[in-house]
Amino acid sequence: MKHRDGKSVTSPVPAAFPGRGRQISQGSSDNIDIASEEAPLWNYVTKLEKSGAKGGTWKFKCNICNEDRQGSYSRVKAHLLQIKNQGIAICKKATRTQIAEMKKLEDDFEKKRNESGSRAPPLPGESSETSPASKKRKATDSTIVRAFGIEARDQLDQEIARMFFSGGVPFNLARNPHYHRSYQFAAENKIDGYVPPGYNKLRTTLLQKERNNVERLLGPFKSTWKERGVTIVSDGWSDPTRKPLINFIATSGSGPIFLKAVNCFGEVKDRFFISDLMKDVINEVGHQNVVQIITDNAANCKAAGEIIESTFPHIYWTPCVVHTLNLALKNICAARNVERNETTYGECSWITDVHGDALAIKHFIMNHNTRLAIFNKFSPLKLLAVADTRFASIIVMLKRLKLIKRGLQAMVISEEWSTYKEDDVGKSTFVKGLILDDEWWEKVSYIIDFTRPIYEMIRFCDTDKPCLHLVYEMWDSMIEKVKSEIYKKERRSVIEASPFYEVVYKILVDRWTKNNTPLHCLAHSLNPRFYSDEWLSEDSTRLGPHRDRDVSGGRMKCFRRLFPSTDDHLKVMDEYAMFSMRTGPFEDLTCISVMFTMEPRKWWANFGAQTPLLQTLAFKLLGQPTSSSCTERNWSTYSFIHSLRRNKLNPSRAQDLVFIHNNLRFLSRNSKQYEEEKTKMWDVGGDDFDSMEDVGYLEFASLSLDEPDLENGLIDD
Repeated sequence: MKHRDGKSVTSPVPAAFPGRGRQISQGSSDNIDIASEEAPLWNYVTKLEKSGAKGGTWKFKCNICNEDRQGSYSRVKAHLLQIKNQGIAICKKATRTQIAEMKKLEDDFEKKRNESGSRAPPLPGESSETSPASKKRKATDSTIVRAFGIEARDQLDQEIARMFFSGGVPFNLARNPHYHRSYQFAAENKIDGYVPPGYNKLRTTLLQKERNNVERLLGPFKSTWKERGVTIVSDGWSDPTRKPLINFIATSGSGPIFLKAVNCFGEVKDRFFISDLMKDVINEVGHQNVVQIITDNAANCKAAGEIIESTFPHIYWTPCVVHTLNLALKNICAARNVERNETTYGECSWITDVHGDALAIKHFIMNHNTRLAIFNKFSPLKLLAVADTRFASIIVMLKRLKLIKRGLQAMVISEEWSTYKEDDVGKSTFVKGLILDDEWWEKVSYIIDFTRPIYEMIRFCDTDKPCLHLVYEMWDSMIEKVKSEIYKKERRSVIEASPFYEVVYKILVDRWTKNNTPLHCLAHSLNPRFYSDEWLSEDSTRLGPHRDRDVSGGRMKCFRRLFPSTDDHLKVMDEYAMFSMRTGPFEDLTCISVMFTMEPRKWWANFGAQTPLLQTLAFKLLGQPTSSSCTERNWSTYSFIHSLRRNKLNPSRAQDLVFIHNNLRFLSRNSKQYEEEKTKMWDVGGDDFDSMEDVGYLEFASLSLDEPDLENGLIDD
């Protein structure tokens, strides 16, 4: 090679190190990193003395600058290649040509070491055999195996499986359609040299690209809001770092679309703050598209709703029906012993006692491994612990207790139970007495029976399906069913008074009075089913909405508020008169005959064209939900993404992940492929469970509460 001044220079290779330039004492050779010892840059220095019995640190002399240094191979490399800030002075006499030559040698060495050096543990299908016999076996592989790439397919399967196992990835990911598509795309498109995206690209560029793409895909659904209307649902939560968040979801007949979550850290969540957030979301969605805002029944939310109604007269604040029903159940099943609640407590305290006994049974068995092991031998189902924050938590637990009644009774009369040395004999005797007490089980059955109509209404409304137009009638029917169960148990005639029913009735009516809004009355009035002869004939006491005083009063309030123009107000009342009396365009026989059976919005699409104001109202109101449950379920997603293990995610990135996660599920559920066998209902329970088969009954019950559509099909009551 030539020096930069033009003189020829020979690369010095020390004669003291023949072949590879190494002097390794026999006593320490076992402790030396052989790969580093074979590195090429050792040829450019002379090793003088090893530092320490172990390790690869040497005192050496540079053959270029003739200076003595000390260090491992990494410092030899830094010295020769003039890499600064590595704890060693650089070689000032090395020329650019020498450095380039040494760099090439080092790169070639690294490449060779990566190709033939340390490997990951062999896969199950791989063999470390290198004997002639193993090579002979490989040579005799059938032509069919090679032609179909069976070995390559099997190895890819094992590599994917290892990714799942080593990364702690839930098996449920294998049901994700996007997982399938990624590998199908790779198989169908030969992409030489492709490297999967890395850590930084995933969390920045690709994350933002996908968010923008999801926004674009949501466009067609958002475009329907002008005709079909939309409901804004809001709820609060605290993330793992205790920062308060308020999320906003837009929902209509198609399902819930996540809009955003606002970080409220350091803010006072009063009516003005909450209403300002609501206004921003309403303007973002388009105030003309919004039918109602649903929140829970908290005082600050109600006050914020009143501000919204004064700002946007056509938008109603509606309290969550499911929260209202749950509060009614708590008033009945967990009555408080206070002076102003004396009558209610006197009639309902026995329910509180039964619930307390049920908790005592559960805690006694579940809080001790031996007792739980004995129980598991006698019952295929598991005891259920439901958080108090769950809707109808008391009823859910009592229903499960009744399901395992036989297993519990078999357990307490078994030999294992009698021979078990129990420390707390008194509690053991108490629990055994309860489980064998037929009268106590009758009380459990009675509670389940008379609360069943309330529970069923909770389950029905605790979905994203349109039910605003059904709530008014459902509440009336629910109260009648509760009365029927109570009177049947008490063996009373309908004309007799029941003190217990009167207390329950008062609780339900008080809660409905607080929950009911004129919008419920208007939606009820626009459902053609309630004008049909079939529906009216089911119960002789039923009245059509146009003949019900309370419904008519609420409907008229809505008409005055939604149609401030006198001409429009008179016109919409005229249209409603024709609809309710089945005159004009509604006296057609086909129109009347399908009132009871046809889906309400389809009925209005077919027969409502000549009453445009009423038809427009029907399209909007008949597609709205009545609960804020979609926001409750969204917090499950949020806690899955922004968990204790991922608490360093900044709020903006966490929100982007939740936005993509939720809305991709929404888009999937609105596609035809969602019902395909391989990926059918792929997102149900996907955050917490690997598959339906592996879910324990305790978790499964929680899943049913998060995914109410599953309960009828998968949980046997």
